[in-house]
Amino acid sequence: MGTAIDYQKVMSEIVWINLPGPVEPSPSMSGGELLHGFLAGLNNAPDPVTREFINHLCVTWNVHFRGPQK
Repeated sequence: MGTAIDYQKVMSEIVWINLPGPVEPSPSMSGGELLHGFLAGLNNAPDPVTREFINHLCVTWNVHFRGPQK
C-alpha cells in the first residue's frame, strides 16, 4: 500500500541581484554586467502595475533584490 501523499523534492536556488547596478551599458561590459544592469533596472519601474508584475515574477522565480530599493 502506498502513502497517502506523494511529493517530489524540488531543489531551488535563490538569486540575489545587488543594487545599485550599472545604469547604462558600455562597450567594455561583460555579459554578466549587462544582465546585472538590466535586472537591477527592473527594480526602478515607475508604474505600480509594472512593479507588481515584476514582484510577482520575482516571487515565482525566487529572485530577490539586495540593497537600497525604492
